[in-house]
Amino acid sequence: MLPGSAQAVPAFNRQTGQNCVACHAGGQFPELTPYGRLFKLTGYTIGERSIPISAMAVASLSKVANTSKSDDPGADFQKNNSLIFATASLFLAGKVTDNIGAFAQITYDPYATQTPDGSFHGHSNADNIDIRYADRFITDKRDLIFGFSANNNPSITDPWNTAAAWMQYVPVPSPTSSRFIDGNAPYPGYGAGGNLAGLSGYMFWNQTIYAELAGYGTSRGVSSFMSAGVADADKTKLRGVNPYWRLAYNREWGAHSLMVGTSGMVSRVYDDPLDTSDPATTHRFRDLGLDAQYQYLLDPHAVTAQLAYMNNQVRYSETGIGAAPPGTNLSDTNRVLRGKLTYVYEARYGGGLGLFNLSGTNNPVYVTYNPGGEGSTPSAGQPAGNRTGSPSTRGMTLEAFWTPIQYLRVGAQFTGYNRFNGASKNYDGYGRNASDNNSLFLYTWLAY
Repeated sequence: MLPGSAQAVPAFNRQTGQNCVACHAGGQFPELTPYGRLFKLTGYTIGERSIPISAMAVASLSKVANTSKSDDPGADFQKNNSLIFATASLFLAGKVTDNIGAFAQITYDPYATQTPDGSFHGHSNADNIDIRYADRFITDKRDLIFGFSANNNPSITDPWNTAAAWMQYVPVPSPTSSRFIDGNAPYPGYGAGGNLAGLSGYMFWNQTIYAELAGYGTSRGVSSFMSAGVADADKTKLRGVNPYWRLAYNREWGAHSLMVGTSGMVSRVYDDPLDTSDPATTHRFRDLGLDAQYQYLLDPHAVTAQLAYMNNQVRYSETGIGAAPPGTNLSDTNRVLRGKLTYVYEARYGGGLGLFNLSGTNNPVYVTYNPGGEGSTPSAGQPAGNRTGSPSTRGMTLEAFWTPIQYLRVGAQFTGYNRFNGASKNYDGYGRNASDNNSLFLYTWLAY
């Protein structure tokens, strides 16, 4: 699992000479202020060149409400209620020339693989990469920012945190005890995923209209650094060039700012990343998103409200449908709605409320409950089991955090479910309820 880490690195702080609150709302990385958005859109080039290296690390503890309904809690909820070193990242970020800048992240996952004896082994890989060329033209009546980005993840280029790549706030550790925390609850996302290779062009007109068009393909050859460290079997392999687009309206007045926008992507993903020889083995995604963000930033207050909706349609490959059990859907549609309200006081004390809802078509292939047949034991159904074939999941996340210094954040999240995999009660067919997945997540996030 790749952590959803932030574009909040002290290298930018040193480059611009600004405190973190200049770029991040209430100092809450990675959420950007209007100035932070301009810094990103102008290619990370504001300020003077400095040492472009930063690092971050996260320690965390996850606790799931109920682990008793499992034949093997140690395997189903690894590291539950244990303080762990969750992840670390190294960043190369900052100004290269007056028009070229970069943000590149390498992430270490201490729990990347597990051996048969139960021990874990760590691994590093390329995470978020965004290399830009940008320029700006200003006259009495016009202000135009335009640029190009070479990157590895659709929407990583976006300056608003309602984008799929940035709406998640806290990096997520990979042990299964963390599978139900906010970072793993339903989030808007693109079927193509990350570890790709893409080129986008964008413009921001009069700080009002933002437009972006991009094309993504498989990371290979000269672009293979975009997925460095990712095993070939774990890569997302795309057929041809796959389009991504973004359009947003932005308005700023006084301490207020408002954005409403839309985005989308059409992608063709190979079923097996190790076999890309047959076009019939590609399933097709069509993703369409709507989002909005409001900010009020006036010291000592910082308020952000966000809303994001994603409609994801997938049509399965001819080969996959041919090998699927009878009655399996030819296509599926999922819809994710996510909202969040955050308040920060004095760039030090903060809290937030998030709501999420996933709905979609029922598909027999999701069903794990089969009493009297194969997969009829409780261990086959928990904790991700499904007796209905529905993906329907909804709940909320409460968060409180404290930032004693600008490089350190300490927080607590509670994620509660009132529906999971299609049901509130007995969702797996063996007695596990949605509320059994309620989770507490404590974290310490350091960046320097």
